[in-house]
Formats: sequence, C-alpha cells, structure tokens
Amino acid sequence: MRRAELAELLRSASHVTGDPEPLVLGSQSILGGYDEDELPLPATASVEADLAFLDDPERTKSDLVEAALGELSEFHIQHGYYAEGVDVALAVLPDGWRARLLQSDGAVGLPRGALFLEKHDLAVGKLVAYREKDLAYVTALLDEGLLDVAVLRDRVDRLAVERGEDLGRRLHKWLDHWPGAG
Repeated sequence: MRRAELAELLRSASHVTGDPEPLVLGSQSILGGYDEDELPLPATASVEADLAFLDDPERTKSDLVEAALGELSEFHIQHGYYAEGVDVALAVLPDGWRARLLQSDGAVGLPRGALFLEKHDLAVGKLVAYREKDLAYVTALLDEGLLDVAVLRDRVDRLAVERGEDLGRRLHKWLDHWPGAG
C-alpha cells in the first residue's frame, strides 16, 4: 500500500464514522512515519489496513469501516485496497503504547488527526502474532536498520509483564539472532 492510498482510506474512515482520529493498528501503520519509498517491500506489500478507534466501546465505528471500506466492498472493488475494522481492545501491544502514538499533522498528505503506532510497538505486535508474514515484516525492517533491537527488547519486557514470561522468552530468543541483540 502506498501512503496516498492509506490517506484515502483514513479520510474515508473518518467520513463514514465522523471520527477524525482513526488509528492504524496493522502493518501499514509504518506509513505514518515513513514514505513507501523509504521502506522495504514487505512493509508495504499489503492491500489492507487495520483501522480502529480509541473511542469505540461498542465497535460501532469499526463495523461501519468494515461495511463501507472492507474487503469486497464497493470501495475495495473500485480502488484495489481496503480497510479492516478492528477492535482496539484486541491489540496485544507493549505497556505504554498509547502514549507513544504518532498523530498526523497533515504535513505529509495523511489526514490531520490520524493515529499510528510507534514503529517498535508495531514490530512487537507483529512478533506476538508470530506468523510467517509478521516475522518477515519485522525481519525486513531490521535488515533495513529501521528498528533498534535494544528498544524492541525493552518493549518485549513491557509486554511480558502482562502476558507472561514464556512469551517474553520466546520473543527474546527470536531477537537473539540479530546483530547487537546481546
């Protein structure tokens, strides 16, 4: 997905929901801090963006996004990319992630108010999922030098407090394979 495509999804999501602060939870959140030309292909390969809202206790906004902009919607058919409305409560992220959110000021073509995960929080969320595509995503960002292993380790520790030591050990073991990981 290109940044301009994500911007269109975010503007459309804001229009459909009346909420000017959609939150990009998935892999495309990286576009909040980088242009697609600065990123490795696995970071922008997806044609869908996971969108949530911080103020959506009944999941109403996420459902509206799913209906209007989701897979096989008229929007998807017309544009070739789509949004998945997700529940922010289901995100497994390091403690303090909300305080580290990036908010668009509208300067790079993204709509003012849109929210994005900080890149290390995003990467830890991908590592938690531990699917092949998620590991490839984090690997690509590490290979490009876009992530700091020490920061990832700290965020894993913040996550492990809530989610258990087994998860922390598994993710630290995966991170042991990276230069500077010790």
